[in-house]
Amino acid sequence: MACPDNKEPTTGCEAGKIVDDEEDNGVTLEEILEEEAQLEEDANAVLGGSDDANCTYHLGYVNRQALYACVTCRQQSGDLAQLAGVCLACSYHCHDGHELIELYTKRNFCCDCGNSKFPFTKCTLATEKSELNENNSYNHNFLGKYCTCQKPYPDPDDTNPDEMVQCIMCEDWHHNKHLGSSPPPDQDYSEMICGQCMEKYPFLNAYVLPVESDQLSLACKLEAKTIEKEQLNLKKATFWPEGWRNRLCRCEKCLALYADKKIQYLTDDQDTVEHYEQKGKMACVNRPSNNERLMEALSSLDRIQQVEAITEYQSFAAELKDYLKTFADNKRVVREEDITEFFGRLKERKRRRLDGESTGMPHFCR
Repeated sequence: MACPDNKEPTTGCEAGKIVDDEEDNGVTLEEILEEEAQLEEDANAVLGGSDDANCTYHLGYVNRQALYACVTCRQQSGDLAQLAGVCLACSYHCHDGHELIELYTKRNFCCDCGNSKFPFTKCTLATEKSELNENNSYNHNFLGKYCTCQKPYPDPDDTNPDEMVQCIMCEDWHHNKHLGSSPPPDQDYSEMICGQCMEKYPFLNAYVLPVESDQLSLACKLEAKTIEKEQLNLKKATFWPEGWRNRLCRCEKCLALYADKKIQYLTDDQDTVEHYEQKGKMACVNRPSNNERLMEALSSLDRIQQVEAITEYQSFAAELKDYLKTFADNKRVVREEDITEFFGRLKERKRRRLDGESTGMPHFCR
């Protein structure tokens, strides 16, 4: 039913936008879809390259995958040797309802779920596993701590939250304010190496310096540089442009150095987070997006029904955001039962509203 001509509606009836008469706080369908698309793209980037149905243990030490630390199953010890990580599929199937720490991605990691570090939890996806994965690396991220400040994320005591950046070497996350140096003014960099890792691997400082054109013919790029001693002792973060790894020397001597330091991954094009995220996005290319499904559903409605649907969507999104915020504020993991309860309450409220309505006129045209 169209809005009556003799009555000014309290909210606009323009399809795709809800407008308040007193103040234009309208949200267009395009804005809703853009926000939804960004959230979906972020999720695909982190999770799209990981298997959500099968434990990755049989793949061994995976180049890069999404990982989680289970607080519920963790042996209460600060000993790094007791820390463990589980793959995406195990976080869903073996640790459902547990308190989990999202670790983003880590390199060369074999899923620990069900091994000796989980005496009371068995892996339901891969029952035969070794006692330990001796080549796994763990840091304080598995305890929910980050940066040199050893603080959690988000930090409830930090009144001025700061962006965090992941070091590509130690894979710890660092606050910008604790890096010891600032990123390029235009934020035009591909990867960051923290000050601790620059100190640990001083040869990297050679690649911060420009290479003289007449020295490029030398066999080893490191030997091509004249480096002052103090330049090899930089203890601040460095920011690296796209493709910088291609400049790393691959002579026999340097390759032996990388192997000795266990940092051969620097010469692996598939090691980068960017490569992993692109793989995840490509894996989702042929899947219908949430936006496509939403637009398909909206196209089957008339104009008034579209506006009602958008209004309901806005209300739902706001309520869900507020509901999930209570879990974040109380550091609780959202369980399947919680989501079921949320939708149950929505369904019951909608039923009561429909039972009490005596007219078919859209609520925003009354």
